[in-house]
Amino acid sequence: MKTQDTNLKLIKAKNKVEKLKRFYTHLTVYVVINTVISVVKISNNMNNGDSFETAFFEFETFIVWMVWGIAIGLHAFSVFGINLIFGEDWEERKIEELMKKDLETFRK
Repeated sequence: MKTQDTNLKLIKAKNKVEKLKRFYTHLTVYVVINTVISVVKISNNMNNGDSFETAFFEFETFIVWMVWGIAIGLHAFSVFGINLIFGEDWEERKIEELMKKDLETFRK
């Protein structure tokens, strides 16, 4: 049983690292792509006669940041926030519960 617990903890740690890696990749893409979009929009607006301030503070410049930012927030909550609601050991308890059910089903 101790080996099984160790394997379970290793699998859980690998899953957590993979989730973190996907989140940080998503965050990096968010910042890079939105920066490029913003620079293009600001440049286009300035070429159309707007001042930098007017072009920068236009709603269209920030809408992509806001909408995609909601998605980033939800992704962050799925990676970091679940423990705030269920507690830190919730995942371990749930895994143990499911493993016991599987073991009981297997024995029948």
